[in-house]
Amino acid sequence: METQLDPMKDDLPLMANTSYMLVKHYVLDLDVDFKSKVIEGSIVLFFETGSQYRKTISAGKECYQSQFDETCKMRASEPCHIPMINVSTCSSKTECNDFAVSGKEEEATSDENSNHSNNEQASGISSSKDCCDIEDHGNKDFLLVLDCCDLSVLKVEEVDVAAVSGIEKFTRSAKLTGVSKELENLRNQIVHELVTLPADRWKEQLYYFTHCSQAPGCGELLFSTGTWSLEIRKSGIQSPADFPHAIRIWYKTKPEGRSVTWTTDQSGRPCVYTMGSPINNRALFPCQEPPIALSTWQASVQAAAGFVVLMSGENSAEPVQLREGILSWYYYVSMPMPASTFTIAVGCWQEVKQQSFKQKAAIGTNTEVSLPSSQTDLRWHEEICGHVEYPCRFQNPAARLQAVIPYRVFAPWCLMESCEEYLLQLVPQCLSAAYATLGTHPFSRLDVLIVPSNFSSLGMASPHIIFLSQSVLPGGSHLCGTRLCHEIAHAWFGLAIGARDWTEEWISEGFATFLEDIFWARAQQQLSHGEIKGQQELKALLRWRRLRDEVQNSEEELQVLRPKKGSTGEVSESGASVVKYGLKPEKIFMQVHYLKGYFLLRSLARKIGEVSYLASLRKFVVKFHGKLVLSQ
Repeated sequence: METQLDPMKDDLPLMANTSYMLVKHYVLDLDVDFKSKVIEGSIVLFFETGSQYRKTISAGKECYQSQFDETCKMRASEPCHIPMINVSTCSSKTECNDFAVSGKEEEATSDENSNHSNNEQASGISSSKDCCDIEDHGNKDFLLVLDCCDLSVLKVEEVDVAAVSGIEKFTRSAKLTGVSKELENLRNQIVHELVTLPADRWKEQLYYFTHCSQAPGCGELLFSTGTWSLEIRKSGIQSPADFPHAIRIWYKTKPEGRSVTWTTDQSGRPCVYTMGSPINNRALFPCQEPPIALSTWQASVQAAAGFVVLMSGENSAEPVQLREGILSWYYYVSMPMPASTFTIAVGCWQEVKQQSFKQKAAIGTNTEVSLPSSQTDLRWHEEICGHVEYPCRFQNPAARLQAVIPYRVFAPWCLMESCEEYLLQLVPQCLSAAYATLGTHPFSRLDVLIVPSNFSSLGMASPHIIFLSQSVLPGGSHLCGTRLCHEIAHAWFGLAIGARDWTEEWISEGFATFLEDIFWARAQQQLSHGEIKGQQELKALLRWRRLRDEVQNSEEELQVLRPKKGSTGEVSESGASVVKYGLKPEKIFMQVHYLKGYFLLRSLARKIGEVSYLASLRKFVVKFHGKLVLSQ
């Protein structure tokens, strides 16, 4: 069991033991209930064995495979199902050791989801060796740890992926030759084959993820929830390689959960959305939070008719009627991303439709201006991408020439007119300006949503979707355009290129602040070079004053761009770590990381010349997209 952490501490714990097991794909199937303010359903997680375990094997420290094969022979006739244990009979003194197997009856599955360092003892995170020593084949079971908070977990079960029709094609691979065909091992091998399919078979992969997620359960797993984690084990399983690589978790959120906010929009209609919580998505679904856990996901979300579900997904979902009064919305992503970037917004949003010809004219003008820059970049795109394999737009000739990706704008009914007047016209201009600066758009489409008035920021970027505050609308095209440019910049810096350590947030925010000026200058075709430079110098002065005031009136430790100094990017042996000052309340109101990062990049650009500096950024994007980076 984990050491109990004080939720009032400044550091945010990342508990997932990603070094032993790594999530590769999530399948969510959720129902949104506005009456009870609860999101309920299931999530299926598909795993790969983690790097720490594989490293141990290759170093010859353990001989798991031979022992595993022996275990398989001994267990060949064992049934997979674990006897039910009543939760109420478990106590810390009983043999179930604070773990519970839910007594709830099997539910039918639907036909249709940064590594940081700190010494483990110093951070209060218990070492994995305390509870699941993978070097000890005594009586200790391997413990899978997921990040989880403010969730009611109802049941955890192994998924029988071997029962899926047509799945036998994944058992005939040459990789399986000589491996025991014992059923439990076979399931894990099927998952391994599925998660390692090449990028050009991503549609087939998505098809089988869907069908595997609907497969029946084949035995409940023991689980326990802590302050910050969900811990899962299977009796008698002592290594990550033997642990089930496809599990289903039935759960429900709590109305007070901190990952989403239940509120009303500006028209007084109920809605719920992920508002960029300091604890990220762990109160929305059990997950692995560290950035290194790059994963894909798909989600089916059911809500009452009249509600629109927007989500970080590659497709523009069209609702399907499940039954009278209930619609289902389905989204997916094929680019691996940290679970913290998953975003959802459910409300009575209205799409702001294109009404004028100004927009088409703006697109045409900006596309013509941007083409020379994109042509300059083409030779860099001929390089082979260095990231994990996925269907990458940087390798797609059509995507490389797409100055403006498909986009939609959504808002509450009462703000549609304001959005049509300013925002709708600005989106293509800003997208085209971004393309002219950095080249290929990392994502294939974009939704922009004006979120409720309780949103605490001016904007938030996630894959395929941007949240904007209503506060940008009264500021006219300038405030709306600059904020839109800032969030669009995050598609490259913050999303396509992420910080390996979340304490180095300046890598995301500093670049976005610097690039918003570049994008906005290119989007304003009507301004002269002198007017644009005057605008940028004025903004630099205002930012300098804001930075000076923050430095004088905030704690010095919160002003450091690399608070963990030499240990930045390091994690414990299990993969657990902390986000230093991640829970400090005043931190969310500070701009020091935005501004220090901005002035650093501005200084570099002035030193070598803006044209040369932007050319170097384009090369940087081509080399590092799809990866996690550190300041160095």
